[in-house]
Amino acid sequence: MDIGVLLPTGTAQWGASDDPRELIALSRHAERSGFSSLFVNDSLISPRIEALTMLAALAPTTETVTLGTAALMPFLRRPIQAAQSLASIDLLSGGRLTVAVGAGFPGRFGRPLYALSELPWERRFARLDETVMLWRALWDGADAFHGEILRFDDIPPVTPPSRAGGPPIWLGGATSAALTRTGRLYDGWLPYPPDPADYASGLRDVREAAAEAGRAAEDITPALFVSVRIDDDVESGRGALGAYARATYGMPLHELERIQAVVAGSADHVLERLGRYVAAGVRHVVVRLAALDLHSQRDQLERIADLIPGVRAATDHAFMSGGS
Repeated sequence: MDIGVLLPTGTAQWGASDDPRELIALSRHAERSGFSSLFVNDSLISPRIEALTMLAALAPTTETVTLGTAALMPFLRRPIQAAQSLASIDLLSGGRLTVAVGAGFPGRFGRPLYALSELPWERRFARLDETVMLWRALWDGADAFHGEILRFDDIPPVTPPSRAGGPPIWLGGATSAALTRTGRLYDGWLPYPPDPADYASGLRDVREAAAEAGRAAEDITPALFVSVRIDDDVESGRGALGAYARATYGMPLHELERIQAVVAGSADHVLERLGRYVAAGVRHVVVRLAALDLHSQRDQLERIADLIPGVRAATDHAFMSGGS
């Protein structure tokens, strides 16, 4: 079991006097506290430290943690340029990069970004898959690529990543089509379903698609993205999580928790809720700290770090009970 943390790279998660350079110290503290991965998200919706810039800064200042995106939106970048940037981060980190990707949310959270990127909203999932296939081809030394959407000839050599074939690439999303595409093409699955039962059924579908494509279940990392707030009790935790939801998404908590996994309450309550996802098959948890300044983020980080042994014990129990 891996437990990671999503770094608060957006200004909505900073206090008035916070210095964004403190993110480096927070990352190093997370590594020392037992977290096995550090993730960043990607957006043009609100001001933030750009995702690949943040990971490049973390590559020489951390030692063992996985560095990841949750999730990178490749349509915001030229595909060959992105392949070069990702390979560079993989090299600088000594092969510690994991790239979770997505095609963007519907409505105001995604569609306007395609206009800014001068790309069509239509066929966005096919474009995403082809971009990933292009990256892998380039990392394997290809000098041309001919897909349905992306076509390039006479591609000069790109920077080789640290690992043959490049970093693992995960897919976010839980639609039926996303589950099939994950099983066929991707190295991991990073959804955020509010109900652990939906996670379990989705993971079964991913593995069925993988088997049909001749892939083994262990070829795909089952991960989870979840917002967490540890507080004195559920009521106070939900109050803080509600403030976070409004500041980050501009929506009340009752709307956010219909579409995303959120957990708030005492440490025991949070551990029990995370244990349900572990029983459903999760083996890499990416926790978003529901706090609105870097001091509070560090406090939440330390509280969640105290739960790491319990989450791993729940994983051992799930394994002994016949889970995978």
